[in-house]
Amino acid sequence: MVVPVLEAAHVFCCPNRVRGAVSWSPGPGGLLAFGTSCSVVLYDPQKRVVVTNLNGHTSRVNCVQWICRQDGSPSTELVSGGSDNQVIHWEIENNQLLKAIHLQGHEGPVYAVHAVYQRTASDAALHTLIVSASSDSTVRFWSKKGSEVTCLQTLTFGNGFALALSLFFLPGTDVPILACGDDDCKIHLFVQQNDQFQKVLFLCGHEDWIRGVEWAAFGRDIFLASCSQDCLIRIWRLYIKSTSSEIQDDKIRLKENTFTIENEGSKATFGVTLETVLAGHENWVNAVHWQPSFYKDGVLQQPMRLLSASMDKTMILWAPDEESGVWLEQVRVGEVGGNTLGFYDCQFNKDGSMIIAHAFHGALHLWKQSTVNPREWTPEIVISGHFDGVQDLMWDPEGEFIITVGTDQTTRLFAPWKRQDQSQVTWHEIARPQIHGYDLKCLTMINRFQFVSGADEKVLRVFSAPRNFVENFCVISGQSLSHVLCVDSDLPEGATVPALGLSNKAVFQGDIASQPSDEQELFTSTGFEYHQLPFQPSLLTEPPTEDHLLQNTLWPEVQKLYGHGYEIFSVTCNNSKTLLASACKAAKKEHAAIILWNTASWKQVQNLVFHSLTVTQMAFSPDDKFLLAVSRDRTWSLWKRQDVISPEFDPIFSLFAFTNKVTSVHSRIIWSCDWSPDSKYFFTGSRDKKVVVWGECDPSDDSIEHSIGPCSSVLDVGGAVTAVSVCPVLNPSQRYVVAVGLECGKICIYTWKKTQQVPEINDWIHCIETNQSQSHTLAIRKLCWKNCNGKVEQNEGEGAEWLHFASCGEDHTVKIYRVNRCAL
Repeated sequence: MVVPVLEAAHVFCCPNRVRGAVSWSPGPGGLLAFGTSCSVVLYDPQKRVVVTNLNGHTSRVNCVQWICRQDGSPSTELVSGGSDNQVIHWEIENNQLLKAIHLQGHEGPVYAVHAVYQRTASDAALHTLIVSASSDSTVRFWSKKGSEVTCLQTLTFGNGFALALSLFFLPGTDVPILACGDDDCKIHLFVQQNDQFQKVLFLCGHEDWIRGVEWAAFGRDIFLASCSQDCLIRIWRLYIKSTSSEIQDDKIRLKENTFTIENEGSKATFGVTLETVLAGHENWVNAVHWQPSFYKDGVLQQPMRLLSASMDKTMILWAPDEESGVWLEQVRVGEVGGNTLGFYDCQFNKDGSMIIAHAFHGALHLWKQSTVNPREWTPEIVISGHFDGVQDLMWDPEGEFIITVGTDQTTRLFAPWKRQDQSQVTWHEIARPQIHGYDLKCLTMINRFQFVSGADEKVLRVFSAPRNFVENFCVISGQSLSHVLCVDSDLPEGATVPALGLSNKAVFQGDIASQPSDEQELFTSTGFEYHQLPFQPSLLTEPPTEDHLLQNTLWPEVQKLYGHGYEIFSVTCNNSKTLLASACKAAKKEHAAIILWNTASWKQVQNLVFHSLTVTQMAFSPDDKFLLAVSRDRTWSLWKRQDVISPEFDPIFSLFAFTNKVTSVHSRIIWSCDWSPDSKYFFTGSRDKKVVVWGECDPSDDSIEHSIGPCSSVLDVGGAVTAVSVCPVLNPSQRYVVAVGLECGKICIYTWKKTQQVPEINDWIHCIETNQSQSHTLAIRKLCWKNCNGKVEQNEGEGAEWLHFASCGEDHTVKIYRVNRCAL
C-alpha cells in the first residue's frame, strides 16, 4: 500500500452567493457540484466529504451544470462559467479531474450555462452541445467533439440579457431547442436548423425578469417550467401537433403558439400552451427544477414533481393531483428567523428523496424525506463554511478543533464527529460563536473555550463558551464531559443578540424559563425583516444543521477591550495564556503601537512603540521570553520579557533587537512570522518571495545592543509569501518542518537545519507542495500546525506518522491537511 505524503483530509466551504452555482448529479454517484470562489467543489452528501476541487477559473464561479446522460448512467462531465469570462468543460474519472477544456470568447462574466449530449445525422458519435450566457448580452453555442471545441454561433440580445438557459430536444427528434429567460419578461425559444439556432417563438405572461427555466420530458410531450421576480411559476407544454384537420367545437381552448421545423427531410409542427400557473411564493422565485427521471429495478421512473426556491425563505415541492391533475403544493420547507434573505437555488437528488437549497448567505440546507411519512421532511447534515475570505484560524490548545474568522462577519468552529461505532470520523461546523456587524480579521485562543477576536472596529471582543456548547462538543467529538468541564454553576447556558445590538448577551437557566414561546415570536417577523429567535438549549448527538447554527450556537461576550485608534488587524496570546498582544491598522508610529493586555484583569499592561506602519503579525516564543512583530514597514522587532520583581507586577517587555530598512533582508511587506519549537530561531515571510531564518535568540544576553542577523540562506519560494508556520515536531532527521503559504494559493513544505558552512549551503530542503486540486485558488491568509504535544498520529495498517496543519484563504475555504512525517 502506497502511503501519500500530503493530502487534504477535510475541507470546509459553501457555494458562492449567486444563482446557478449548485448542481446535483442525477447519476448513481450523486455528487453535488458547486462554485466556491474561483473553484468548483465536488461534494459527496452521503459520505459527507469533499471529493475534489476543480481549479481552473481565475475569478468567481457563477454557474455550474452537470451534463446528464439519458440512460441514467453516472455523469462524468460538467460545465462551469465564471466572472473571468470563461466557460470550462470538466471531465471526471473516478471522482478526480481527468481533463479541463477552456472555452473563451465572451467579453463579460458568464452567469448561465447548460449542456446536453447530441447525436447528429452526419455523425453517429455523440458530441456535447454547450450554451452559455454572459453580461456582454450574448449567448454562445459550443460544440465539443473529443478534445476539439468550436463556437457554433453567437446570439446577440442588444441591450438585454438572457438570465437563464435550458437545452432539450423536441419530442420525437434529435433537434435541440433552447429556452432563454430574458430581462424583457419573455421566454425566447430557439431551434437548431442547418447547424444554426433560429428563433421560433417567445412566450409571454411573466411580468418581471425571468430567473429560471428548465425542460423535462413526460410521456410524448416536453414541459418547460419558468419562474420570475413576479413571484409566479409557469409551466408550459410543448407537443407535436396532429396533421389531421382540427375539429371546431365550443370548448374553451388555451392560446396555442405554433412553429414548424424541418427534420430529416420532412416538416413537423409543434404547439406550445400554458399548462398552469403556480402561485404560492410571496417574493421573487429564483429557481425551478424538475425531479430527474431515474431507473428502479430496470424500469424508468418519471415522477412529475417540481421544486422551487424563493426569496421568501421557503422552498416548495409541487406535483399534480392524481385525480384532478391540478398542480398543488405538496411540501413547503424553509427557514424561520435567522439573518438570511431567502434562497438562491434548489436541487433534487437522483431519486427525489433529498432536496437541497442554497441560501442567501451561502449556506446549504438539506432535507430528507421520511420513509414512514412521505410528507415529512427532516433537516440533514451538510457541508458548511465561510461565504467570504477567511482571514485567520487557530487550533485549540488540545488540538481537538479549529476556530476561524472571516470577512463574512462570522466566527466558526469546526470539530470532528466521532460516531459511537467509530466507523467514520468527519469534520463539521458545530458552532458559530460570533455573528458580527463588521468584517472579522483576526483571533487568538486564551484557553480551550475562550477566544479574542478583532474586526474592522477599534474594539477587541472576548468570548467564552456556554455550558450548552461544551456539552454538545463532548457528545459530538467523543470527549468526556467531566474531563473537559469543571462544575461551574455560574456558566451561562447560551447566548443571544439583543435587537440592534452587536454584543452576544449571556443567557442563564433562569432567563430561558421567562422567554416567550416560539409561536409568539414567529408571528412578529415578516418579509425581509431581521428577527432573532431566543436561545433554546438542546442536547445534540450529531453536528447541528444550518438552522441551529444560525440561532442557537452563539457564545456570550464577556469583555470588550478599548485602546486602539483604528481597525484591529492582528492579535496573539502567549503560551502561558497570561498576556494578550494586539495591533491595529496604522499609518503613523503612534498608531502602530502594540498593546499588551493582562488576561486575568483585562487591563492594559504596556504599549510597545517601534513600527511606523501596520503590524501584520505577532508571535510569542514558545518559552514566552520573546515577542516578535513584523510589519508593513518591511521590518521586524523583537521584544524581550524582563525579569519580574514580584508576582503582583506584570512582565514588562523591552526592545531587544530589530532591523531597519538598511539592514533588513526583506524589501517588501513582511506578512507572516513564526518561531521554532525550541525558541532559538524565528522565521519571516514576505511579499518579496523570501523566507528567512533569524537567530539564535539568547534570553540570557543582557547587553544593551543586540544584532540578530539571518542564520539561513535566503529561501526564494517563487511567489509572494503570505503565511509561514513551523511545525512543533521535528522530522526524523531532526530538521525543522516549515509550511509556507503563497499569494497564489499554493502551500510548500520545506525542512531547515542550521549548517556550519558560510555561506549556508543545503540548509533548506524542498519536500512537497500542494497540487492543483489541493491548493487554494487565492491568497492564503494563515497556516497553523496542530499542537500535538510532541506526539504524532499513527494509523493502524498504514504505517505512517501523520502531522496535521490547517490553512485558510481569500478563496472562502478552510482546509485541514495531513503530512506523512517520515516522508519529510
